[in-house]
Amino acid sequence: MSISSRLVYLPVAALSVCAPAQALVYMSVEDAQKLMFGEQALTPLTLALSPEQSAAIEKDAGAKVFAGSLRAWKANDGYFFVDAVIGKHDLITYAVALGTDGKVRQVEVLEYREAYGGDVRNPRWLAQFKGKQHGDELRIGEGIQNVSGATLSCEHVTDGIRRLLATYAIAIAQH
Repeated sequence: MSISSRLVYLPVAALSVCAPAQALVYMSVEDAQKLMFGEQALTPLTLALSPEQSAAIEKDAGAKVFAGSLRAWKANDGYFFVDAVIGKHDLITYAVALGTDGKVRQVEVLEYREAYGGDVRNPRWLAQFKGKQHGDELRIGEGIQNVSGATLSCEHVTDGIRRLLATYAIAIAQH
């Protein structure tokens, strides 16, 4: 290969390395609902948190509450939530199913927008949350293992689930 032909390929190679990551949609909200609750009818829940509830959730979970980021539904035998957290730079949208006892039944990543760190979708990693409930240790290295190469994504999804469990305990289970 001549030097001039290598110079032509260099910009093309640079563009492919610098190409922005695209959102990968792994599952729709409706598909996640069916996966987690079968054919049950899910009723949307309105989560209008008072300033006091938001402050209590933030204090309890150690994670910021973002207005409008959490969507919830009630099923016959539990609750279904869709939330989003920042990975390293972009949003990770995930779904969580809770039983009526407030324990995590299942977690699924719906959309992942980062260029790397997608191992946060690993079923073994997500399975660590099963059976966890409000008050359990839910931090990387304390009850939850990390995935190498996806540290920030793992930390932020874990924080989001801890916040979601606090939201359930403070705003849903008490009413």
